[in-house]
Amino acid sequence: MLLTYATGFGLGGGLIIAIGAQNAFVLGQGLRRNHPLMVALVCALCDAILIAAGVAGLGTLIAAYPLLTKIAAWGGGAFLIWYGIGAFRRLFETETLSDDTRSKKGWKAVLSTTLAVTLLNPHVYLDTVVMLGGIGGQYPADERLGFALGAMTASFVWFFSIALGAAWLAPYVARPITWKIVDAITCAVMWLVAYSLLAPEISAILA
Repeated sequence: MLLTYATGFGLGGGLIIAIGAQNAFVLGQGLRRNHPLMVALVCALCDAILIAAGVAGLGTLIAAYPLLTKIAAWGGGAFLIWYGIGAFRRLFETETLSDDTRSKKGWKAVLSTTLAVTLLNPHVYLDTVVMLGGIGGQYPADERLGFALGAMTASFVWFFSIALGAAWLAPYVARPITWKIVDAITCAVMWLVAYSLLAPEISAILA
């Protein structure tokens, strides 16, 4: 059981740590101190639910219906392009971390955006439901729980680490140039992920 748990933790961590739209968003909210604990908790809980669903067999179901992945690709790509545009616009604004100029969004707005970044990104489903679920589903029934718990633990550790780490670093990176870099990275990541989602779909239509 312990070995299975460690395997799930290692595989889950390896997939989650890879740079992506979700990690870029969590990092940005942490640096802005914009409800970082809530953002980390929502991302980790979503991962946990999706991992559990994948290990239970949802990954096999999704793989059997390619139309679901196509719908997710177009919807997720459109959202990531829109979010990237917002980050691009902030490149031309003056933004600091001082108390009088730092603009914080309400928790409801942050919650809805966190859910969108997480659930409208097909890569999240590929990593958690399809890949982790597919691997975990190959274990005997009595070992699947250990694998799933290991992968879930990796998600919680990672998201809370980057959210809290970024919030702790915020006072030391309060210069406007820091935010130009953060927004540039966020914009680039969102658009690159959107491209990776939409390019195959567009190629298939033009073929």
